[in-house]
This record gives sequence, structure tokens and C-alpha cells, in this order.
Amino acid sequence: MYDLIIIGGGPAGLTAAIYAIRKRLNCLLISPDLGGKANAHMIIEGVDTHRVINGADLVQRFRNEVEYLDFARILERVTGLTKTDQHFEVVTESGRQLQARAVILATGADPMPLKVPGAARFFLRGIAYSTVSYAPLYLDKAVALIGSGGMALRGAAELAQIVKQLYLIAPTHGELDSSLGRKLRAADCVTVLENWEPATVEGDSVARQLIVKSSEGEQRTLDVDVVFVELGLKPHTELVKGWVELDAEGRVVVDATAATSVPGLYAAGDVTDLPAEQVLIAIGEGAKAALGAYEYLLSCEEC
Repeated sequence: MYDLIIIGGGPAGLTAAIYAIRKRLNCLLISPDLGGKANAHMIIEGVDTHRVINGADLVQRFRNEVEYLDFARILERVTGLTKTDQHFEVVTESGRQLQARAVILATGADPMPLKVPGAARFFLRGIAYSTVSYAPLYLDKAVALIGSGGMALRGAAELAQIVKQLYLIAPTHGELDSSLGRKLRAADCVTVLENWEPATVEGDSVARQLIVKSSEGEQRTLDVDVVFVELGLKPHTELVKGWVELDAEGRVVVDATAATSVPGLYAAGDVTDLPAEQVLIAIGEGAKAALGAYEYLLSCEEC
């Protein structure tokens, strides 16, 4: 029986594992990889990458420590999580059955992908899925952003303050009637293409053009330095659907201590209902979840 099992090896899970180990908990981290989305970063022409702080740099020290402590990790995917009596049972893809008094869910979320020709080829080479992370690097550039939901409009508003030209590709009307949507329509540097769809991404070593089509069949070629994709996030909550409180977007609802609606189960990082999709926030939430679980284990008489 473990004191704590952490599911997920991204920034939140790695941080939680280090904090739990330092609290002398009998802890196990289970994840198919270490680092998660922080392992990937954009290739940007004309930017000295050694001057850019990226998620991989911040997570590397935690990852190194967990790799060294091989007794505290299993590189597998978790396929089952249940609570029975006063403990949790975790099942991995190889069939291992493990028990823990507390669990931290740090399985993250993936962006909804752009599914057009060229999108996969230019992933992180002109196709970006995090405006909040990369927008500041495109000062005075021409950019496109695809999406019409709240997250997309917030990203567009940030870009509109710094770019030379922003093409907002809104496949649906979405939230364009909001105050933020009206503000974007009125901005001089913003061109809103409502009811237009991305068709193709073209380029050489990086993406250079986004070809879009209107609902009437009209086609335009946009010369851009980057294409931001903000079609929403898919949280990995499959393990807890049906027995843990989720919000309207399917994310795990947590309180100020990272506790979920189920005693002993904590959650951290992009799988939760807390903003935003940032490594530093995930690191902080991972630490908070580990400390919350530690306090729970100290005070729990039954488990």
C-alpha cells in the first residue's frame, strides 16, 4: 500500500512527486513519459532561443530527480482508477494492481487539433497551440488565430495589442457578440473572418501561409508568421468520469487545496478547472496538491 500515487508525469505530476518524496511519503508516480507537453517548444525564426525561458528548462530539474529515483516511478499508462473503502486502486496497462491511501490526478489536457493538410507537418514550426505562451514573441508580426470561443478571443485580444496584423478565423459565430468580440471587431489591426474555415497550411521549413475558405466557397491566402490554434482543450478525465465532480468543460473541479469532490483524491495542472495552460501554474498546483494530500494523510484516521 502506497501513501500516495501520482498519475501523470507533466509539470504538475513531477512537482507533486518531488514534494511528496521530500515529505517522506511512500510515493509512486505513474506516467507513460516524464515532462508531458513541456518537452515540446516552438521553433521560431529570428529568436535567440537561449534567451527564451521555456517549459522544458523549468521542468528539467524535477525530471532529472524523478529519473534518478527509479523506485518512485513506473513508465506506464494508467487504465483504471477506483476508490474502495478507504483507499484507491490503480490499474496500469500491463495489468499491475496498486493501492494507495491518496491519489493525485495530473493527467493534463490536449488541445483540439487542427485537421487540415500541413497542420501536422508544421506543428511547432509555425503552428502553435498556446497563445498565452508564445504571443509575446510575435511583436509587429502578421499572425492568424483560429477559433471563436472564449479562449480564442482572449488570445486574440492579447495578440491585438502587439502584432501588425491579426486574422481571426472564426469558423462559427461563437462568442463574437461578447464585449471582447466587439472590441476585436473594432481594432484596426484585426480582420475577423467569420464563417471561414482553415483549408491548408503551406510553407518551407516553417509555416508561411494559411489558406482559408468561406462558407460561400471563396478562398483567401494569408501570409503569416504563425498560426495559433485555439479550438479548446480536451482534459484527460476518463479515469474519474462518473464519480468525481467535473465542470461544464469536463475538467476536474478542485478547491484551494487542490482537493476534488472525493476525499483523498487531489488534482493538479491542466486537467483541473483552474486557468491557465502554463507550466509555472502547473508547477505551483502540483506542489499544492502534494501538500494537500500530505495534510489529508496526517489527519485521516480511517485510511
